[in-house]
Amino acid sequence: MHIGVIGATGTIGSRVVTEAVDRGHLVKGFSRDAAQAQREERRENVTWASVDVLDPESIAGVLPGLDVLISGFQPGNAATDLADTVRRSIADPTVYARAARALLKALESHPRTRLIVIGGAGSLEIEPGVVRADSDELLHTALDQIGLPREYAAAVRGHRDALDVLRTSNRLWTYFSPAEEIAPGERTGRFRVGGDQPVLDADGRSRISVEDAAVALIDEVELPRFVQRRFTIGY
Repeated sequence: MHIGVIGATGTIGSRVVTEAVDRGHLVKGFSRDAAQAQREERRENVTWASVDVLDPESIAGVLPGLDVLISGFQPGNAATDLADTVRRSIADPTVYARAARALLKALESHPRTRLIVIGGAGSLEIEPGVVRADSDELLHTALDQIGLPREYAAAVRGHRDALDVLRTSNRLWTYFSPAEEIAPGERTGRFRVGGDQPVLDADGRSRISVEDAAVALIDEVELPRFVQRRFTIGY
């Protein structure tokens, strides 16, 4: 398949590229500096281009030939400067919903192209009808635990708003909420898949490696199960 990856040099995006190529797919990676990525990330079956994820015309221009577009968009470059991405996300939490609208607008001219958006876990239901993103207390507790400033709650809600934008669309979208704890680790290929509630391990933790998140994403590319739906994963 022909797979586009926005944020292809990022923490998750780079693993998605590797997973896709290892399975024999052709990847077009989109980066803010495609020329630099082309120099530094020379790999067979990977080409590079630039795209403005907030500009529907820019996105529409790269869609021809793609079967699936995966968006791992984050403001800044979280892979090299997480603090900058956190600052940008807090300063303009509307950017995630604006990106979602731009992606959907671009798909109007390519309605058969699938879109998979990598979002956040804050919109998952931790209990029936209880969403962490809707509660300052729940959000602040979670942010304290993972070492992010409480002001980042605005960005968590920004991700939730992007999901709400997608839910109003009849395009072929899928929203991926990783586990609440996600970090580089081991590719095991062994995890469980869920819908709107986090998948918890025996210790009650929602966790996954970035590598296994990439496995789940390419699984969804190859065998669509969550069109116009959200899914999550965990051990």
